[in-house]
Amino acid sequence: MVVRFLTINTFKTFTAMLDTQIKFINVPGLNNSDDWHWQTLWEEQNPSNFVRVAQEDWDNPEKDKWVVGLKKTIENIKEPIVLVAHSLGCMTVAHYAQQFDTNAHILGALLVAPPDVEEFDNAKLNSFAPVPKTKLAFKSVVVGSTNDNYCPIDKAQKMADYWGSKFINIGTKGHINSDSDLGAWTQGKSLLRELIFQKD
Repeated sequence: MVVRFLTINTFKTFTAMLDTQIKFINVPGLNNSDDWHWQTLWEEQNPSNFVRVAQEDWDNPEKDKWVVGLKKTIENIKEPIVLVAHSLGCMTVAHYAQQFDTNAHILGALLVAPPDVEEFDNAKLNSFAPVPKTKLAFKSVVVGSTNDNYCPIDKAQKMADYWGSKFINIGTKGHINSDSDLGAWTQGKSLLRELIFQKD
């Protein structure tokens, strides 16, 4: 099978193929995504399509406040939306979907490296437990790594099952962040494209 990777310069090409422009909402995790994180690079390389959720405190996350932050960001966007979440941002998306009637203009979610908030020993994650077990109202893909220190691969698979998500194991990529040396993460762009054109 030939895999055609999506370069960042072609984001506008495939969004133009849809009826209207897509807005991608980056939903980072604890401490926000730094300058070398693929989420940041995607924003820099296509600022007209990417926005980042606004959170009051990235270093001391509280589930309810983070969910409200995501809700406000979504409500301020009129275009079709794709959520692009990393780490604790995945939990934010899952809790948002569990608490609110999701807007019809959310096309899908790319959920990368969700943490095991039930088992990982970090008090800052406690408010996000337990893991929501509600199927998401939009199509989604969960991406996991076999050597992610924040979540065993089998738990990531289980979360995908809970949420009705397609699961992708990308091998030994750590927490799939800037420490993973992914640059602008070409494979992630390809997965994002596949999500958008995936049939419901």
